[in-house]
Amino acid sequence: MIFSFSKKIILLTFGVFMLQSCQQNTTNTKVPEAIVAEKKEAVKSDKKNILFFGDSLSAAFGIEPSQGFVSIIGKRIDSLEMPYMVTNAGLSGETTAAGKERVDWILKQKVDIFVLELGGNDALRGIKPDATYQNLQAIVDKVKATYPECKIVLAGMYAPPNMGATYSKAFKANYPALAKANNLTFIPFLLENVGGEPKLNQADGIHPTSEGHKIVAETVWKTLKTVI
Repeated sequence: MIFSFSKKIILLTFGVFMLQSCQQNTTNTKVPEAIVAEKKEAVKSDKKNILFFGDSLSAAFGIEPSQGFVSIIGKRIDSLEMPYMVTNAGLSGETTAAGKERVDWILKQKVDIFVLELGGNDALRGIKPDATYQNLQAIVDKVKATYPECKIVLAGMYAPPNMGATYSKAFKANYPALAKANNLTFIPFLLENVGGEPKLNQADGIHPTSEGHKIVAETVWKTLKTVI
């Protein structure tokens, strides 16, 4: 009887220990968090990717990134619950030549809509318009070769007036010509109603303020929504 009673005590104690262990494991487990993260990742992967490939304008130079036109568009898409996510691949100082080299790395991620916003730094450096055109064409070719179904949106840019009328005309003509040759969706001028407006630009007269970016966002959205 003593042995039997002791055995019952041991079994009862073992059972309580196991129950406590299970409760502790349940309490400490991170399975729920993992499930939530997994679900979030699944939702993210289901969304198509809109990638902005540009320079300091896309990168929101001089202001908070959240105030830039790319971020504003991303928030709008989220608020409308569209099945898209926005990736900002803007890099300050980027020229079309540098962009041609960088785009291979960028295209390692899936892209469904590619917004090409480059050329402003070419104009500031006086790079020949023909070279700018060739670099932009090379970027378009790489996107099409990697993702044949990807829709490409080209943002037009003007050269600053101090470059002279001949240069400015040739530079400006690059964009509609490129859009036509490649059947691209075209934004005639990214900085429409912002470029040259002191109140909408920072002290350098080149980069938009947060208010300027709001206008740029509207300009881009007007065209972008037609391909979404």
